[in-house]
Amino acid sequence: METYTLNVCGLTRKLRKTPVTDELSIASFVMFGDTELVEKCADALAEKIKALGKIDYLVSPEAKGIPLTHAIAVRLNIDYVVIRKSVKAYMTNPLITDVQSITTAKKQQLVMDEPDVRKLDGKRVCIVDDVVSTGGSLKSVETLLSQINCTVAAKVAVLLEEAGYDGKDLIYLERLPIFKTSK
Repeated sequence: METYTLNVCGLTRKLRKTPVTDELSIASFVMFGDTELVEKCADALAEKIKALGKIDYLVSPEAKGIPLTHAIAVRLNIDYVVIRKSVKAYMTNPLITDVQSITTAKKQQLVMDEPDVRKLDGKRVCIVDDVVSTGGSLKSVETLLSQINCTVAAKVAVLLEEAGYDGKDLIYLERLPIFKTSK
């Protein structure tokens, strides 16, 4: 198994290289279950968000960024909204947009329940994710949020993967390379 060594926030992690196409592999970054990593990254990103001024809510697409978003929210003493990837039975009048991600084989939906839409009305929000790669998911979240009356004041992630998104409007902690698969 090939790995990539990531250094972030004073921590070192060995990431498994995983093929996503015949020609391309990524270093698989999964924060689930790595409490130390989540906490250290939340500390670093919370400090960067504080420097931006008032943020009313954090917004995270489901699912890998949720623990990070929660930890940042605790540090900033604010709440957060999770954008789901499918319509749930409890939802009323959901707001929906489509998304295509480098790590998913087919199109998905991003869905926000109406009570969450109301929470964000007139608010300044910060989008939080674990990794931004091509920017497809991030752009889809922005598209969804553009349909409501809120201001995206910042976008943050632990890693900017070098898969096409330039990152000029993104606050991130480290860059993550992608790997061409040799044949």
